[in-house]
Amino acid sequence: MDSGTSDSWRRRDAAAVWHPFTQHSLWLDDEPLVVDRAEGPWLYDIEGNRYLDGVSSLWVTTFGHRVAEIDAAIARQLSTLDHTTFLGTTHAPGIELAEELLAVAPGGDRRLSKVFYAGDGSSAVEAALKMAYQYSVQTGGPRPQFVRLAEAYHGDTLGAVSVGGVELFHATYRPLLLRTIEAGSPGVRADGQTPAERAREAIAELAAILAAQGDQVCAIILEPLVQGAAGMLTYDPSYLAAARALADRHGALLICDEVATGVGRTGRMWASQHADIVPDLLVTAKGLTGGYLPLSAVLATDAVYDAFLGAPAAARTFFHGHTYTANPLAAAAALANLRLMADRDLVARAADLGRHLAARLAKIASHQGVHEIRQLGTMIGVEVRDVGERTGVAVCRAARDHGVWIRPLGDTVILMPPLGLETTEADLLVDALAAALDEVYA
Repeated sequence: MDSGTSDSWRRRDAAAVWHPFTQHSLWLDDEPLVVDRAEGPWLYDIEGNRYLDGVSSLWVTTFGHRVAEIDAAIARQLSTLDHTTFLGTTHAPGIELAEELLAVAPGGDRRLSKVFYAGDGSSAVEAALKMAYQYSVQTGGPRPQFVRLAEAYHGDTLGAVSVGGVELFHATYRPLLLRTIEAGSPGVRADGQTPAERAREAIAELAAILAAQGDQVCAIILEPLVQGAAGMLTYDPSYLAAARALADRHGALLICDEVATGVGRTGRMWASQHADIVPDLLVTAKGLTGGYLPLSAVLATDAVYDAFLGAPAAARTFFHGHTYTANPLAAAAALANLRLMADRDLVARAADLGRHLAARLAKIASHQGVHEIRQLGTMIGVEVRDVGERTGVAVCRAARDHGVWIRPLGDTVILMPPLGLETTEADLLVDALAAALDEVYA
């Protein structure tokens, strides 16, 4: 990076850049981190200060940054093939990655058997929505409705926003969106209500919706067990199992958006495995390449795939794709990441990390600034009590002074560290949060 101070780079940034999910009237006041380099779980700013990457660079890194094995895999791939279209050609990294994904996919009576590549989480959700609707058209007649959950988040493209339910993000765009039916969130509980009790209520509501309109519903889409962008709202696995059964009963597909919850985040390879179910379409993205390059995928059953087969004149083809589908460099990174996860038993290590973090967080659950802690595996939301505008931001800014980089969703502070985090680093994460809470609520 060119020489210069953080302040000078921030001023240049403010003059030229428009950041996502950012109110730029506050940008310079918030003193954003100017990241110069990264290694393992650490980010280094341009002055050389070190910060623990407590949100895995927006939930994507698995082992951390600059992992030797993934670096080497990308370099090897770069020496032979940087990119070729996936329309009319194929290549080894794309084929091998599909095989690896299917080998670790949730399985049982139903089997995920085909992989369709996309670019990021939103674009993979778009593909899954179009697949579900076209499947309905080609297997008995169009079903133009999707059932979505309140407080859901599935991405920022218009189709993904259509099935979202976080009003802060989505309300402005409602006039532009697809028709959908909203079901109550199983993660929003009344005071004193257990997850199982709330699940029974939400299941009854979903069942009533499908009883009334099921013949118009092509798919139910949900984030399995954790609604991430809503502030890590967790819910009972019985709801997911019931959604699977209700989808089957009414001839709808079940789409599990595992963009955030997949690839080990919840202590299982896929969150849907906690409920022992297999969706018809599984969407994966964030952790897929270990945080290196954008790549996503939709895993589909044979039943879905077969509905798109036929003579060219029948126009049953899935007319969807993008220029960089299955980019070989991204596929090579994902392959190296998945193989390294297997070699190092990372999913089991992530489950242990989640238990360690839970034990440490239990000690701050009674802090005057903590309203609730929600967690599944390494997906953690610490909802803080509002003591003024942007309290969550204030807590995260204070944690930065203790060597930890984290971000809030409103007044919920998110902790989602790399899955390969060591115990001492996990302790630093919680200790920094505790110190930040003490300072903000002093």
